[in-house]
Amino acid sequence: MKDFLERCWYGRCRYSLLLVPFSLIFFLLVAGRRLAYRAGLFRVRRLPVPVIVVGNLGVGGSGKTPLTLCIVQWLAELGYHPGIISRGYGGCARAPMPVQADSDPALVGDEPVLLARRAACPVWIGRKRAEAGRQLLAFHSEVDVLVADDGLQHYALVRDMEIVVVDGLRGFGNGRLLPAGPLREPLGRLATVDAAVVNGGDPDDFLLLPPSFAMRLRGATFRNLRDPAQTAVAADFAGHEIHALAGIGHPQRFFDHLEHLGLNITPHVFPDHHAYSADDLPAGTLLMTEKDAVKCAPFASPDAWFLAVDAILSPGLKTLINHTLKARHGPQTA
Repeated sequence: MKDFLERCWYGRCRYSLLLVPFSLIFFLLVAGRRLAYRAGLFRVRRLPVPVIVVGNLGVGGSGKTPLTLCIVQWLAELGYHPGIISRGYGGCARAPMPVQADSDPALVGDEPVLLARRAACPVWIGRKRAEAGRQLLAFHSEVDVLVADDGLQHYALVRDMEIVVVDGLRGFGNGRLLPAGPLREPLGRLATVDAAVVNGGDPDDFLLLPPSFAMRLRGATFRNLRDPAQTAVAADFAGHEIHALAGIGHPQRFFDHLEHLGLNITPHVFPDHHAYSADDLPAGTLLMTEKDAVKCAPFASPDAWFLAVDAILSPGLKTLINHTLKARHGPQTA
């Protein structure tokens, strides 16, 4: 069903029009929910520190996690002490809890574990982001700004800045709301965010009203799943039969990246946030994303490697974040 819907969302599909009535119902639900928050019918929580939300309009991955890592690094360079909150999608935990580098992805989610391993700041998860943020601040009094990885549609948490990430390859698909299209909110929502970041594309190709910035993902060093201190580059795999595994929102982006590095691969696609087992991993040289690696490391072979990527952006977004926080909360003091 998911493959069928994605063909309708991002390609030509005569059946998508049949789903438009359901999209109209979804629109009414979305609009009604947001109006209820604005009218005070649903409770909203403001935390005592600024909150930056990194999210997207559509379903699936668009590059939010690499951007979140980049933003927390920028904040530290600006003199802030950031923390990260996330829903913990894919994990079974219901109550807010901290995430460590060795946390179980089945409990807290794969992306939060990745964030905890890469970010030099506290990471907490919780289905109610405001409560996760409150708990994080209770245990880390030094934190003076929170970055929410995902949560654009989580209106129960008051935010000071919204940054929307756009997939530069797939864009907004057919531009329709679920289930006829991939959007969780109408395209008009773009007019209300503070910045838009296009991952792997040109912002001029999209109708983006707020300040917009191009982002690309850079990564050429592979790390061994069993021993991350052991590294390799694409040339080290010459002559190998290479399998590539991806269980992310847009697997083709990862496969294209590997081919750009000169690798001839056999791709293996899994659903986003897939719970892997040893039987899922093909024999031989295996390359995967860092997000998949946090779940596969316990049973990976010695010839399994992951590719860590970093977000590369114009410093203009860093300047915008700094100016926005100063304008709304005053200058940062050490």
